[in-house]
Amino acid sequence: MNTLLEQDQIRLDNYISKVKERAAQFLGYPIAVDFNYDELLPLLRYPLNNVGDPTVESTYDLNSRSLEMEVLAFFADLFRARAGEWWGYVTNGGSEGNLYGLYVARELYPKAMVYYSEATHYSIQKNISLLNMPSIVIRTQENGEIDYEDLCNTIKLNRHLPVIMVANIGTTMTEAKDDIIRIKSIFKENAIAASYIHCDAALTGCYAGFLEPKPPFDFRDGADSIAISGHKFLGSPIPCGAVIVKKIYRDRIGREVPYIGTLDTTISGSRNGHSPVFLWYRIRQLGLDGIKRRIEESLELAAYTITQFQSIGITARRNENAITVVFPQPSQQVILKWQLATDAGRSHILCMPGVKKQHIDLLIADIKTGI
Repeated sequence: MNTLLEQDQIRLDNYISKVKERAAQFLGYPIAVDFNYDELLPLLRYPLNNVGDPTVESTYDLNSRSLEMEVLAFFADLFRARAGEWWGYVTNGGSEGNLYGLYVARELYPKAMVYYSEATHYSIQKNISLLNMPSIVIRTQENGEIDYEDLCNTIKLNRHLPVIMVANIGTTMTEAKDDIIRIKSIFKENAIAASYIHCDAALTGCYAGFLEPKPPFDFRDGADSIAISGHKFLGSPIPCGAVIVKKIYRDRIGREVPYIGTLDTTISGSRNGHSPVFLWYRIRQLGLDGIKRRIEESLELAAYTITQFQSIGITARRNENAITVVFPQPSQQVILKWQLATDAGRSHILCMPGVKKQHIDLLIADIKTGI
């Protein structure tokens, strides 16, 4: 076996040390860090590739399709999709899931207008541009939720066009959740004959169904497709996600590819075959009860964080049942040290699994002293 040159080994060792150090000061982004996949290390010796449709076997047999289908079935059940009427695949992340949802919607309604709020994730604007779709940005309320009155008035002006709606189930900065039942009532009020709702539930989708009250976001509530990130609330060393869509929509865009012996129904051709294994392992490891405990612990930590900010005279806030705490932008040193996402004078921290009270206490101490 070839080994690294001495200077390359030093470079790698230094990089690994830096990663460990920065992982201990990581509060501004929605990534769980409390996982251990050492049991799966032997699989890194193999080129797992889930090329093509996960429901159709391929001549490329080094894949994890069987585990991928179990992962997708778990999420389909979580999102209350009708048995036998859903389809999906494990993606490279929430952005790809959003692209797939919009792609399907465009193929269904090529003359539709896309609506999304100003708090929507940047991937939506990018994907709309890639797909060359007309769109209108809707105002948001103070908490980051879409302004339903502005949405209604805007749709009214374009009521002759089919509607493609991107609903945020947890916005990037404030974790605000758009109400898709209310959105559907706006469609009805304006006599919209053709519509499609895609839910960007990147962070919140993994646990929204466990919240009380449950936010209206799933298939029974009126969604046509839902995209989530797998590396956020569940945790994964590789960015990944899943998209679930009504099966009748997938059937409109699939095509057979003899070269790989399967159907081409996804955005990417070759797909990472390791990510479905990570997600399968994590779901089986945690179970429904484990996921419930994770959200309970995260919500408790978010409430604790609000109290700690109040103790030093800083007003922090969060939306109902949110694990995202928003507060006034601190010093640049604090932002860089704790890797805080910051926008328009606001910063936020995510009380993700793996974040402990001591992390919050250390952050509060740094803000208080103004390092």
